[in-house]
Amino acid sequence: MSDLLAELEWRGFVYHATQHIKDHLQGRRTVYCGFDPTAPSLQLGNLMPLMLLRHFQLRGHKPIVLMGGGTGLIGDPSGQQTERPLLSKEQIRDNVHRHRDQVARLLDFDARETRALVLNNADWLVEQRVVDFLRDVGKHFTVNVMLQKESVKARLDAGISYTEFSYMLLQAYDFLHLFRKEQCTIQVGGSDQWGNITAGIDLIRRVEDGEAHGLVAPLFTTAAGAKFGKTAGGAVWLDPSRTSVYKFYQFWLNTDDRDAERSLKLFTFLPRAEIDAVLATLKANPAAREAQRALARDVSERVHGSDATAKVIRASEVLFGGFNPHAADDATFDVLAQELPTATVAARDGLSLVDAVVRAGLAKSKSEARRSIEQGGIYVNQAREKDVARSIGNADWLAGRNLLLRKGKKDYGLLRLGK
Repeated sequence: MSDLLAELEWRGFVYHATQHIKDHLQGRRTVYCGFDPTAPSLQLGNLMPLMLLRHFQLRGHKPIVLMGGGTGLIGDPSGQQTERPLLSKEQIRDNVHRHRDQVARLLDFDARETRALVLNNADWLVEQRVVDFLRDVGKHFTVNVMLQKESVKARLDAGISYTEFSYMLLQAYDFLHLFRKEQCTIQVGGSDQWGNITAGIDLIRRVEDGEAHGLVAPLFTTAAGAKFGKTAGGAVWLDPSRTSVYKFYQFWLNTDDRDAERSLKLFTFLPRAEIDAVLATLKANPAAREAQRALARDVSERVHGSDATAKVIRASEVLFGGFNPHAADDATFDVLAQELPTATVAARDGLSLVDAVVRAGLAKSKSEARRSIEQGGIYVNQAREKDVARSIGNADWLAGRNLLLRKGKKDYGLLRLGK
């Protein structure tokens, strides 16, 4: 357990930490991180603190995932330009249940001494009486100190409601409650949570004369200056119904070379020697993207499981990796059917290539399809085809029912025989 902090520092997890946390980590501790259920799914931004919790667990400490069923009704002002829209209690409850399912793969809930817990702060915050809370908690905070916290200071010009202003007290009380009930002495999170975490540390010291600590990770900004976990299509979610496993895998596979080392250290548990090896390969042959492949496989397997990841890797290789599509099974095309423009045809007999190109949406008319074929821009199952008179035969239907068509380098269409 003693070298945990050194490992976290090497991996880039430590942006700031309390002064004596290294000494505190000499014993077995309980550590928590809070997640407010403001959306139906966790997103990639939540993955870093979950990785932090898992690192603690692997070194013999007990992690707590705290679902913000109570604080989510208020809304954390940290990192927000404007006030969050308030969600209904029903939405919050539904989101909490979804988040619980998503963290199940990421931590060990069966270990004997370090078994992870999932708790919901609605269980103690909703029951709080206003006057009692103000007397027992509010009296330990001065407005002057609260105004200096970054989450509040950043919103003073734009305005911050009393509701959001009080969020810090609620999170501090969470830490106090977990200190009392679960002997939790460490809170982790992103760097934007430092003010809230230190508020809880101060409250524990004042009320219980207890020792508590905090550690925050840096907010990840890509080498291109973009916020991590965002794409042109929006956030990358952990829920496969919101971001498919294929798109999730592709996000990591498309990691900028400049971000590969940092991402491997933060989002995988690969040992140093293995990370150094794939980075050396990346430097020697960037086009092979071995570091990105290792990263995409590792993270996808942890979040979505090995079976789902194996399917999307095969589907990805059919499109981009040189894998012979004739060797792909129907499950691979099930994955591709969720990602590519796909049309169903009733029968395989009598279909010409020209008609297939139109049916697949790669041409608006037969004449446009003929021109594309004649110019060598059409590929049938990844093989270029320039014969305008070509018909689609039995051997063209992959796994018995799939026809993969491509126009140029990137435009794909998939035809499938109806079952």
